Amino acid sequence: MAKTIETAFQASGRTQSGSLHDFFLCHSSVLAFHLVIGYKRLKFCLTIIKKNCMKNSVLITLCLLVFAGLSSCSKDKGEEPDLTPKNIEVTAKSSEVITYSNEFGVDLFSKVALAENKNLMLSPLSASAALTMLLNGCGGDTYDQLKSTLKYPEQLTISEINEVYKSLVSQLLVVDPKVKLALANAIFYRMGFTVKPPFLSTMENDFNAEIDGLDFSLPSALTTINKWASDNTNGKIPKVLEKISGDAVMFIMNALYFKGDWSYQFDKNLTSDRVFYTDESNSVIVSTMNGDVGSKVTGGAGYNAIELPYGQTNFTMIVIVPTGTLADFTASLDVVKWNTITAGFDSQEEYGELTVYMPKFKFSYEKQLNDQLQSMGMIDAFNPYLADLSGISDASIFVSFVKQNTFVEVDEKGTEAAAVTTIGIEYTSTQPQPRMFTIDKPFVFAIRERTTNTLLFIGQVVNPLDD
Repeated sequence: MAKTIETAFQASGRTQSGSLHDFFLCHSSVLAFHLVIGYKRLKFCLTIIKKNCMKNSVLITLCLLVFAGLSSCSKDKGEEPDLTPKNIEVTAKSSEVITYSNEFGVDLFSKVALAENKNLMLSPLSASAALTMLLNGCGGDTYDQLKSTLKYPEQLTISEINEVYKSLVSQLLVVDPKVKLALANAIFYRMGFTVKPPFLSTMENDFNAEIDGLDFSLPSALTTINKWASDNTNGKIPKVLEKISGDAVMFIMNALYFKGDWSYQFDKNLTSDRVFYTDESNSVIVSTMNGDVGSKVTGGAGYNAIELPYGQTNFTMIVIVPTGTLADFTASLDVVKWNTITAGFDSQEEYGELTVYMPKFKFSYEKQLNDQLQSMGMIDAFNPYLADLSGISDASIFVSFVKQNTFVEVDEKGTEAAAVTTIGIEYTSTQPQPRMFTIDKPFVFAIRERTTNTLLFIGQVVNPLDD
């Protein structure tokens, strides 16, 4: 730091001469300014030094000692937060699975976003977890198609996939004590429907799933399933099913809940109404946070992006603002571009202070994903006459729907997000159901764990005012 300040003095073109009076003036100015503003305003203190201090090299050393002493006291008092991410241990096999799972998540988001010009959010991690549970019950072409859709490497066995999932989730849940992350799985099946014991055993042992046989004909079954979703999302997703079909035999479910405070929080007193441009010709006034916060920025052809950390910085939010239209960007978004963006952030070691303007937003979203998953290769599972779910039961059954319910709220303190993925399985007697960095325009956002680059949530905001 001494070399940095000396260089700054030299760059200013000042001479190195002065008096004892100047030294005391320097000392008092530096000390008073530190007590009022704090150590992080070193750059302002440097301005005071330039104006008032003698230009003697001994003086520079003494002034630096004042800073060093004050900095030491600050750290001794524990005022500096620990912003060091804890590394998650992953094998080469696990890293490969995470990479391909991110490809699944980005592809799924892109296909949904292309069809809907509205606020939306999906959870790739939740969808992947529920569909991997289903994968354990598939056979033949149904298994191969779903495994390919999920982008799992061909050489991996289902046992290896389960082990990777189990190891990753167990570490994700505890990696940052400053962030609350909860994940739960469940199997609810119709009482009297015969489920193969090995399937239930795998669900219990590898996925820690709650398993419950219910009388689907009673209203209490619907209440139980919706209550499970609500309880495991802190009440943010109170209902995932409106009714239970007379042919329904099982629901495979995953719930994911996230709540994290920004590592560098926005000051509520600075939040104000600002313009947000929903497209080239329309705008709305939205409540917009602003502040000098720790962040990383990167950019590329067609976009600028910012990363804002939570807690000890394991988890972050990435906001991508296209330079063109949101639709054009999402159409071009693939895992290669996603990896380029995250690599741009990961190449930067520190979070630098930047003035950020960011709209507050809050919305819920529900989407049936049958069409998108079929376009990604999961075809036979939805076909009553081709589905092979023989790992679950010997009965003729198929996947009637895969849907996600999500919730997200972003404010000055941090972010709360939740997702529930529900997979409905029915008898084949019926057909499937129908299938200064300023953020002031529609954008894509995502939440990830950055040491593994695991993608938890990804969404878009077209209008922050829409619930």
